Amino acid sequence: MLSDEVSPDPGALFSAFHLTGRNSVIAAVSGGGDSLALLFLLHDYLQRLPDAPSLIAVTIDHALRSESAAESAAVGRMAAAAGIPHRVLRWEGPKPATGVPAAARQARLSLLARAAEGAGTDLVLTGHTADDQAETLAMRLERGEGRGAAGMAPATLYDGRIWFARPLLEVRREALRVFLRARGISWMDDPTNRDTRFERARKRQEIDEHSIARLLNKARDAAQAREDAGRKAAALIGGAVFRPAPGLLRLRRAEFRGAEPEVAVYALRILLAVAGGTPHLPDLARARGILDQADGDGFRTSLSRAVIATKSGYLFLHRETRNLPEVPLTDAFVWDGRYRMNVHSQQEDLVVAAFGSENAREHEISDIDAPRGLVRSALAAEPAIWRDRHCVGLATECGLGEARPVAGLWAQLLPCFDLAAAHAIAQLLAGEPPPASPWRGHKGTVR
Repeated sequence: MLSDEVSPDPGALFSAFHLTGRNSVIAAVSGGGDSLALLFLLHDYLQRLPDAPSLIAVTIDHALRSESAAESAAVGRMAAAAGIPHRVLRWEGPKPATGVPAAARQARLSLLARAAEGAGTDLVLTGHTADDQAETLAMRLERGEGRGAAGMAPATLYDGRIWFARPLLEVRREALRVFLRARGISWMDDPTNRDTRFERARKRQEIDEHSIARLLNKARDAAQAREDAGRKAAALIGGAVFRPAPGLLRLRRAEFRGAEPEVAVYALRILLAVAGGTPHLPDLARARGILDQADGDGFRTSLSRAVIATKSGYLFLHRETRNLPEVPLTDAFVWDGRYRMNVHSQQEDLVVAAFGSENAREHEISDIDAPRGLVRSALAAEPAIWRDRHCVGLATECGLGEARPVAGLWAQLLPCFDLAAAHAIAQLLAGEPPPASPWRGHKGTVR
């Protein structure tokens, strides 16, 4: 980690990124010291490259404080003085009465992703620091250990299309201020960073230098453990899990029993979340209990909206047929956490809803290596296109829209820690694999 008394070296921060040949890159800049340092360090680095992308600074005006518009304009003046194009995107509409930080974060991600697409890039860089990482981990550990102990990922894929990268995660906040002071660059301090009504502000005031060092070491160890667990789970999924029919997963029970227990239960939790379309892993103890109990034919239970059944040495997983959504097919969206829907032509009278048990009973299912009852149960929960309460056909077959399988676990946010497992799931579902991460020479496995 960089000393907080030494200015960061742009080459050390950005040389691992695949930037040459990209059309552009977005720097998210709030006007605070961290993001301004990111902007000018990145600007320095790009000036050295022979085929550098254009740098665009984007400020999100959350419209939560009366000063925010003026602060956004001030960022624009600083960017203009350095010859850097700048855009301001405003979070419009009413703001929630509670949960403001989480809602603001979601709005910020969406607006920055929109800016990236408009600029023809899939890469947004943000100014999160080692101090931010320590604060994040301190908050998460209060809620318990787990995968969150890895902290913020160096890069996270948003909505399956835009990488948000954090090149300053190993840099202390004060080191960035050293850089800014040496340049004569002033920054703005957001008063909410000191407002103890917010959890992060409270943690920022509580943790000391010793705590920061301890938390960062814990995050590094947990991140490595999470990547290792993901690779092992991916290998088990790749060798012991099949998709004999849409919506149905078949697990070789013997291979799961023969695997390392923690690998087997982690892989099962991933698969349950995928089958059920849930954004979170199911309960660890209940998933472990399923592996312990699923011995012999006739076992049947459910967890995380997924049905688990055993037959002929296999575990079968499929979505429950209850609480399935009905959504107008008017725009791109993720249906039930399992399919990313895209419209081929705007037709306001179309709805995406479950195929249904009656249609599943009448559907042709020959040449499928799985029990027919389970195939039909899975098929009943698959997405179909409906018009005026009449089923036009399965969304994957009728040609009115595109339905691509996704893992709800990572449909919106895929941390790079989990890339190996996400690739294994994409291959299992015959879905679109995650794009390669933004690091140089990276082909899709974790960094």
